[in-house]
Amino acid sequence: MRLSTLAAAAVVGLAFVTAAHAERLTDQPLVDAAWLQQNLGNESLVVLDVRDAVENVQPYASAHIPGAISAPYATSGWRQEVQGIPGQFPGEEAATQLIGNLGISNDDHVVIVAQGTDSSEFGAATRVYWTFKVLGHDAVSILNGGARAWEAAGGEVTDVATVLEPGTFTSNFRQELLATTADVQTALADGTPLVDGRPAGQYRGESKSPVTRVPGTIPGAVNIENGSFYDAQNASFADAATIAALAEDVGVGAEDANIAFCNTGHWASIIWFGLSEVQGNTNTRMYDGSLAEWTADPARPVENGV
Repeated sequence: MRLSTLAAAAVVGLAFVTAAHAERLTDQPLVDAAWLQQNLGNESLVVLDVRDAVENVQPYASAHIPGAISAPYATSGWRQEVQGIPGQFPGEEAATQLIGNLGISNDDHVVIVAQGTDSSEFGAATRVYWTFKVLGHDAVSILNGGARAWEAAGGEVTDVATVLEPGTFTSNFRQELLATTADVQTALADGTPLVDGRPAGQYRGESKSPVTRVPGTIPGAVNIENGSFYDAQNASFADAATIAALAEDVGVGAEDANIAFCNTGHWASIIWFGLSEVQGNTNTRMYDGSLAEWTADPARPVENGV
């Protein structure tokens, strides 16, 4: 790590492993608390805490994993309003600048930490993970169960902040992971499955998000509620077999091309992460604009899900 003077004092007790170039420490999208504990002193590792304030209390300031840096999901620029559509990917230039300013380089393996409260909150980690992947950075994982799992395992915490010296992060943009409205229109025409990750009530048109013009879903879409991919009671993401069964139940095969969406690409990132990274379906894309963008044009069809 490239620590500032103040931050260096916070991690004196960590025994760093020096390396000329960082390596991808694991190819697993999810790591557990034991793995993180074993690798916490590796110079190639950056722990990225993306937890947001809860009732005006900053969780990072109260207690975080030693050496972790903070970039709250809602306020750091991970998502921005783009052409009137909220919660969008901020663009390649803005995203790479954000990551570089955090002190993360292409040589780092990033482990993202949410609180692990429930599926929706854990979506902060899956959405930031997707951002790294879209930018071509494969050396990224998520702490399964987040800070809850770390604390349950007896992991050490500190209230001393770590700040890394800003650097340069270079993108190798992967358009194939980012579905556009045009891609969704093509999918409608050719029968590519569209997976709605919202709660069933929104899928059926019984309720809607304020960011969508009308209730309902994209015609022909199937529904996998994002909450089915995360065990909130035990703070654990679903395993590959569970995800495969849920996908099969709605007619999405293990290698079928598909596009995940929701209202603004937040819950959709949970579905994308489960299908693409945990199950291993590399033909999964995420519609970043989702229904906020789709319904903005009255000409685009919407129906109530069945």
